[in-house]
Amino acid sequence: MDALSLDGDVVAVIPPPSKTLWAAELPRALWMGATWWRHRASLTAAPEGDGRTVMVLPGLFNTDGSNIVLRRYLVAKGYRVHGWGLGRNRGVRSVGAEAERLIARIESLSDQGPVTLIGISLGGIMARMAAQARPDLVAGVVTIASPYAGPPRATNVWRAFERLTGERVDDPAVIARSATIAGPLPCPSAAIWSRNDGLVAGTICRDDTTPAVEVTSSHLWVQHRPQVLAAVATILAGWPPPVSDQSLAAR
Repeated sequence: MDALSLDGDVVAVIPPPSKTLWAAELPRALWMGATWWRHRASLTAAPEGDGRTVMVLPGLFNTDGSNIVLRRYLVAKGYRVHGWGLGRNRGVRSVGAEAERLIARIESLSDQGPVTLIGISLGGIMARMAAQARPDLVAGVVTIASPYAGPPRATNVWRAFERLTGERVDDPAVIARSATIAGPLPCPSAAIWSRNDGLVAGTICRDDTTPAVEVTSSHLWVQHRPQVLAAVATILAGWPPPVSDQSLAAR
C-alpha cells in the first residue's frame, strides 16, 4: 500500500516491526545480558582508541545512566568519554527547538577539537541534528538503532514520542526538520542497525549515503550488546582523529 506525502508524491508505507518482534524485546534483551560474558574476547580484540572526545546521547526518555556500559567500554579503549548531561531525552524539550542546549554542551567539550557523537535511537537523531547545525563542532556521528531515515509511524513508539516530546509526527515543522536530519552529514558517519529490531523498522535506521553495520539485536538495551560495542570501537578506529583549531593554527 502507498500513501501521499505532503508534496503530493506517492511514497511506500513502511510498516512497524511485527507484534511478535515487539513481544520478544524484553526476553531477547535479558538473554543478551545473561550471555554477555561469552563475548569478552571479541571486546578485548576490538581496536584501541586515539584519545578523541566522545559524547554518548541516550534514547527516548533515557538518561546517561542507560549507556554507562558503552561509555565505560570506550573509556577502557582510550577515549575521552562524556554523557550528554541533559537529563532524560525528551527530544526538543531537552535539547531546545534548534538543539541549542545540546550544541552548547558539545561546544563546552570541544577544547581539544570537534566532538564525536554516538547516539542511541532518538539520541542518534539528536546527534545528526547537531551535526547538521554545527559541523564545526562535530567530528563524526555514529547512530545505533536510530530511525532517522524514514517515517515515524514505521516504529512502535511514535505515540510515546508524541507524549514525551510534545510534538506531533505529522506537524509540517517536524517533518521538515526530520528531512534535514536525514540528509547527508558534513562529517564521517555510520549507522548500526538490526532487521530484528522490535521497536523501530531496521530499514529506517540506515540510508544509502551512510556506511552501515548490521547486527542481530533487540532495540531494548541495544547499546549494551557486545556486537554493538565492538562495532563502535571498530568504526571510531577507522576515522581520522579530529583536528582542533589550535592544531591548525600551529601548522
